[in-house]
Amino acid sequence: MQPNSLGPPKALVIDDEPQMRRLLKLLLEAEGYTVQSAIEGMAGLTEAALSRPDIIIVDLGLPDISGLEVIKRLREWSDVPVIVLSVQTSQVEKVNALDTGADDYLSKPFDPSELFARLRVLRRRQQSDDSSAMVRFGTVEVDLNARRVKKAGQEIELTPREYEFLALLAKNRGKIITHHQILKELWGPQCEDRTNYLRIYMARLRRKLEDEPNQPKFLLTTSRLGYRLRPDENQTGPLDTGPEPGR
Repeated sequence: MQPNSLGPPKALVIDDEPQMRRLLKLLLEAEGYTVQSAIEGMAGLTEAALSRPDIIIVDLGLPDISGLEVIKRLREWSDVPVIVLSVQTSQVEKVNALDTGADDYLSKPFDPSELFARLRVLRRRQQSDDSSAMVRFGTVEVDLNARRVKKAGQEIELTPREYEFLALLAKNRGKIITHHQILKELWGPQCEDRTNYLRIYMARLRRKLEDEPNQPKFLLTTSRLGYRLRPDENQTGPLDTGPEPGR
C-alpha cells in the first residue's frame, strides 16, 4: 500500500479509549494531519485499506484482536509506518511490537512533543527516496549499490559481516531494528540469542565510523531493544541511550 500523496498527511488512530482518540485527533489536526479513527482492530484494518493513511497509531489492548495482530496482518500488505501507543511498558511488549513490524513504541501517558518528534522522523523516512543507493550520516557515505563506505572522503575497509550490519541499519535508517531481527537476518534463526555478536560488531563499526566511538551520534543503542542509525544530528528520540555498558 502506498501512502497518500496528495493533500495533508493522513493519520489513522486505532484505540478503544474515547478520550485518547479525542486527544490524538486534536493533537494531530493541530500538526496538519487529517485523522480517521477506529475502535477495534478489524475495523482499523478495513479503514487502513480504504483511506491509505500515511501513519497509523495503534493501541495494543483492543476489544476484538490485539494490536500485535493488527500489525501482523497489516504487514502482510502494507509498509505504512506504525507507532504503538500503549499502557504496557515492559521491554518484552516493546520487543514483540517491534519484531512484529511496528516502527516505534510510546508508553501512555506520553509527552505530545515526543510523539511529534517521532512522527517527523517516520515521515522523513517515508518521504525519502527508498530506492536511493546512497545513505549519509555525518561525514560517512554508504553506497549500497557499490557496497562501499567512505568517511570524510576516505574509503573505510569493513569486513563482509560489518558491512551487512551497517547496510541493514542504513536501509532502515531512523527505525529501531531489534536484536532478534538483526541476528535472524545476518546470522540465521539458529543464532537469535547470540546478542554478544551484536555488541562486538557494533563496537567495531563505531570505532571505524564514529568520531567519538564511546559517545556515538549516529550508530545508536536503544537499551535492551536493539540498534538504529540516526540519519542526521537532528533526528533523535528519548529511547536512544547511546552505547550500552561494554558495547
